[in-house]
Amino acid sequence: MNIALIAHDKKKQDLIDFVTAYEEIFSEHNLFATGTTGKLITNDTGLTIERFQSGPLGGDQQIGARIANDEMDMIIFFRDPLTAQPHEPDVTALLRLCDVYKIPLATNEASAEILIRGLESGWLDWRTIKEKRVRYDG
Repeated sequence: MNIALIAHDKKKQDLIDFVTAYEEIFSEHNLFATGTTGKLITNDTGLTIERFQSGPLGGDQQIGARIANDEMDMIIFFRDPLTAQPHEPDVTALLRLCDVYKIPLATNEASAEILIRGLESGWLDWRTIKEKRVRYDG
């Protein structure tokens, strides 16, 4: 699966810790991240991550484009709900695209753990089943 990793500044260490805890699971998937977040996770874990621009410079929109092109399967976005973000419209658009395209989205450690455990257990296989259905019906 293609998994995007995003974190606001005050949540970056939380995401690094989360990815480190589940590094074995993440290593089996294609990882993408906004600029600084991806660099920090790679430095701490050694995982290969395709990096986009930082969020405020368009990285959220780049991930949104991947969602719209059905090239993203899961988003883990540790948001900081207590700090105003200058690129909040981009964040809102990204969350909206997840809803429109039915992309699983976690915005904190609790929901991310549910998704990563579901991924590990095969509970998110509907994404690949959908791909097969489109291929055979189309």
